Parts: sequence; C-alpha cells; structure tokens
Amino acid sequence: MTALLDLVRRHADAHAPGGGIAATPIPGLSTVHALAPSGLAHDIQRPLACLVLQGAKEVTMGTRTFAFAAGDTLVIAADLPTQSRIVQASAAAPYCSLVMEIDPAVVADLVADMDAAPDPGAAPIGVEPTDAELAEAALQLMRLLARPAALPVLQAQHVREMHYWLLAGRHGAAIRRLAWPSGSAQRVARAVAALRAGYDRPLPVERLAAMSDMSVSAFHAHFRAATSLTPLQFQKRLRLIEARRRMLAEGVPAGIAAHGVGYASVPQFTREYARMFGQPPVREIDAARQRAQLR
Repeated sequence: MTALLDLVRRHADAHAPGGGIAATPIPGLSTVHALAPSGLAHDIQRPLACLVLQGAKEVTMGTRTFAFAAGDTLVIAADLPTQSRIVQASAAAPYCSLVMEIDPAVVADLVADMDAAPDPGAAPIGVEPTDAELAEAALQLMRLLARPAALPVLQAQHVREMHYWLLAGRHGAAIRRLAWPSGSAQRVARAVAALRAGYDRPLPVERLAAMSDMSVSAFHAHFRAATSLTPLQFQKRLRLIEARRRMLAEGVPAGIAAHGVGYASVPQFTREYARMFGQPPVREIDAARQRAQLR
C-alpha cells in the first residue's frame, strides 16, 4: 500500500500540514494525519471505514478496546460513542489513514445486487486486515484527486467499488445491517439523524419513537442495542462534544458554549462535562492555552 500511503500523505501535507483531518473533494472521504501520539478523543462516530496506512491507533467502545495499525481496516457500522487515541506517530513516520463514511443507500443498492442477507447479530465494530481489492479501489479513488475534471464523472463508481469490497470482505456481515429497510438498525437511524440535527433542543422520546415506527419501550430497547446509549445519553454526548469543540477550537467561553448546545444550567453543564472528559471545562481551556504557549 506504499502508493496509497504516498497519496494520502501528500493530500494531508497540503491541507493539514500540522496534522489533523483533511477533507477531500469527494463527499465523505478524508485523510487523518498526526505527527505525534494524541490524547483521548471522544466522539459519536457515523458508520465508516478507516484504512490505516502508517502508525497505530486505539478505539474503545464500552468495555472493549480495538487496536489497529498499518495494514488494518477498522469498520464502524452504526452510530456509536467511542474514545480513541493515536498511539504510534512521529514526524519521521506520521500516523496516516484514509477514512470513508459508509453510505447506507449505496450499501442497500449493492446488497440487492449481491443477493446477500443482512445479519442482525453481527458486531457493529471490528478490525480486520485490509483486503488487497479494497486498497486498490482506495488507490484509484485517491488518484482522482489529481484530475479534478474526472471527479464528477468517475468518483461515484469508485466509491461504489470501495463499498462493494467492504461488503464482500470480512466486514460484510456488519455493514449489511445498514441495508435492512425494515430492520431496527435503519429505523433507529432515523432517530439518530434527528438527534444529530436537533441536539440543541428538546426532542421527546415519544416523537423519536414515532419517527422509528416503534412503541416507546421497543424504541428504547432497540436504540440502546444499536448505540449502547439511551436517547437522552446520546443527545447529552452530542451536546458535550460540540461544546468542547467550540471552546477548544473557536475560543468560545464555557457559559456561552453551554447555552449554545442547549444547556439551561451552566453548573449542570460543568458537572456533566467533568464527568465525561475528566476535568471541568474552564480547567481544560486553561490547560489547552498553556500547551499552545509552549509550542
């Protein structure tokens, strides 16, 4: 995968020279680049495939930790809360990965053509060695970035090809869950989309259950099975993660960030923030400022 690593590094160096996430012109496709091991990052991941090309990373979901390194692909086939950190990276050998969001519509179309039944019991997260066919499809997709005129014509078929090889490989059973229109995964996904769009305002569970065509009790059970959280916990994490991003990336004061993501009480925000991230927001902001001054 040397050629793919070279293309990913070149894109990352051009668009995120100090490290970080660099989007590409292809929707849902981005590169991740880090020059040193990272601290713990909290997120609620969308369904995605992460091809690691150099370095190593760990992702924790619940009580399980998944370690993966160059030559591995991580697949997350549900909206899941995770904690992650890059554990192997340096200026000489940066951590590099290519991340593609998994499109349920493309999955559904391919599953119909492949005549493959979904497996509702498949684990929603897993790490496997990267298949040669998947790496080759990713290489062809990255090569399109150097030919902007070809992107509108060819990108869809290359994205579809990557989805196909994911479905045909070891991750296929988990990904096929996204293509089951009448299954709980697809119905819960409607509620997840509503929570992501409206995390900063009240969303009664009765309304979310109705969106999912379920009773409230069934919705609670299926939502927790799919995401490992209750709807209220899911929304709370979305709020805290967004508030943290606003404070650390944009310099927004803690109180304004709290109100901006839907908290009516700043003390409640401070307690829940410290419970999730290990320290109160003001202390974390001060620590981030001190680190910036030392650079």
